[in-house]
Amino acid sequence: MCGICGMVTLTPQCRIDEALLKSMCHVIRHRGPDDEGIHLVDWSGGQVALGNRRLSIIDVAGGHQPMSNEDGTVWVICNGEIYNFGDLRDRLIGQGHKLRTRCDTEVLVHLYEEKGTGLLEDLRGMFAFAIWDAEKERLFLARDRLGQKPLTYYIDEEGIVFGSSIKSILQAPRVPRTVNPDALHHYLTFQYVPHPLTMFRGIQKVPPAHYLLYERGRAKVERYWLPAFAEERDVSEAKCVERLRGVLEEATRLRLISDVPLGAFLSGGIDSSIVVGIMSRLSATPVKTFSIGFEEENYDELAYARAAAARFHTDHKEYIVVPKAVEVIPEIVWHFDEPFGDSSAVPTYYVSKITRENVTVALSGDAGDECFAGYPRYNAMRFVGLADRVPRPLKSLLSRVGWGGLSASVDEGRTRRRIKKLLRALAHPASRTSMTWVSILDEDSKRFLYTEDFASEVGGADSHEFIAQYHEMAGKTDFVGRTIFADLMGYLPGDILTKVDIMSMANSLEVRSPFLDHKVVELAAAIPTRLKLRGKTGKYILKRAFGDLLPERIRTRGKRGFSIPIHDWFRHELADYMKDVLLDTATIQRGYLRRKAVERLIEHHMSGKWDNGNRLWLLLMLELWHREFIDRRPRKG
Repeated sequence: MCGICGMVTLTPQCRIDEALLKSMCHVIRHRGPDDEGIHLVDWSGGQVALGNRRLSIIDVAGGHQPMSNEDGTVWVICNGEIYNFGDLRDRLIGQGHKLRTRCDTEVLVHLYEEKGTGLLEDLRGMFAFAIWDAEKERLFLARDRLGQKPLTYYIDEEGIVFGSSIKSILQAPRVPRTVNPDALHHYLTFQYVPHPLTMFRGIQKVPPAHYLLYERGRAKVERYWLPAFAEERDVSEAKCVERLRGVLEEATRLRLISDVPLGAFLSGGIDSSIVVGIMSRLSATPVKTFSIGFEEENYDELAYARAAAARFHTDHKEYIVVPKAVEVIPEIVWHFDEPFGDSSAVPTYYVSKITRENVTVALSGDAGDECFAGYPRYNAMRFVGLADRVPRPLKSLLSRVGWGGLSASVDEGRTRRRIKKLLRALAHPASRTSMTWVSILDEDSKRFLYTEDFASEVGGADSHEFIAQYHEMAGKTDFVGRTIFADLMGYLPGDILTKVDIMSMANSLEVRSPFLDHKVVELAAAIPTRLKLRGKTGKYILKRAFGDLLPERIRTRGKRGFSIPIHDWFRHELADYMKDVLLDTATIQRGYLRRKAVERLIEHHMSGKWDNGNRLWLLLMLELWHREFIDRRPRKG
């Protein structure tokens, strides 16, 4: 696990300062505290710079980066892990390549020599890497299939600047710090900035399952992988169970390869319990597991985590998160680079922190919900899919009856608000209706909050387009399948995996999830919805496949999100802090939001009339990000 950065310039006169490259590395040293390496060389059009910070996991002594092939014509820097590197290494040696290390990164250089950009189809892992091909004079950037590792870039007339972190890119003086209004608009919908945008105008993300080729000032971004979702068909449940057990166990085994101590997150949910159960079967010693809880009973899951820990005889540790967590908010804001509105970043930070005090690598259950229909909203999506067949006039009538005015969408409690928004959205395409369940603020609510000037600047930008593209790409599967596909392509990398990567790397911890193995994802995609969602039971086939591992109280428990009691904290311990930030004169003068609209959100939340906790956190993170990254230059780390 590492952090990478670099640049390519287009003219001999545009020289790269070695001090700048080292500054780009230094600002991401938390991603790789063990080692630093740089490579700076001329090419016919200018200069190339590659930088790396390393968290040593495989071949601790020999894995220094950047790495090259035998004659120094191909160089690589990589963030992540290639889990099948052993097989690839043996194959490459058999083809005559000379590998100097046991490190997984080195196989990329030689595999590139054999297959060029086609090497991506052979990789099983999580990664973001950069390859400089001196003979072709091109830069090759690539990101893993599900988007576990971040990769961002900036292109102008002088060349390209790239990195694992936007902070590295911002070290280049020529990169502007200006807000992208469309990105802000989408952030207020999704609580993250969807790819390929970032909150900075001109800086973009390489999307998951894409690569970028940069040759003499020209950039081409291409997709290289897409899971194929199943249409309804006859398929043996027993066969699905057998294949699922085999593929997930293999994916877990591959993720146990490490030269440093390893453990697991254990929430007490289905997914993490299955992962820990498989680990326990494969390990000769007790698995080290880590959980967090809260003083507020409705948010605490430690009883389930303890049940799983007892079932698998793990070496278990716990931590209680309390409202003074506000002390880490500035640290969290700095690490994310962009505003990030999912408040579960706070417990993720803490579980990563206590885990890193004991191990360097942790396995998790991330993506189990997206692969196997674990979210309760998928039940609603079955209704949406059926309703989409209703004649338009009848849908329009239901929509008008269900909608009670704009103020409701801004202020109402979660369940009632979603029901009314769901009914209202029936008049629209089903993909827009599905956004009801993933939107923090819908289009009308945002327009209600915006100042006239900012509404004009955003213009006709519509966040629905980000979701709609994936519903179209999903093919002929049913609507639940299309929704799952959209979550895998959008919500999972934009929210869940961003959160886990940034918060774990903030603590120099590597996190691996067997459910994110692309072979697991492809198998899950091929399983019909009826075997994932049976009645009201999500993850049906997963529970069938691993029922022998799960304690009864975990197997039959309802779904609970990984969240913090921010709604209560904003009414009590953090109320003054929240109001001081959101109603500060400087906040209002940014010109994004109307003061009276923000005051109403706060007033209705404080009175207990409505639950606006998630919206207020969303706005709080936006303002704190603005103060850190726009008002002043980011600190160096």
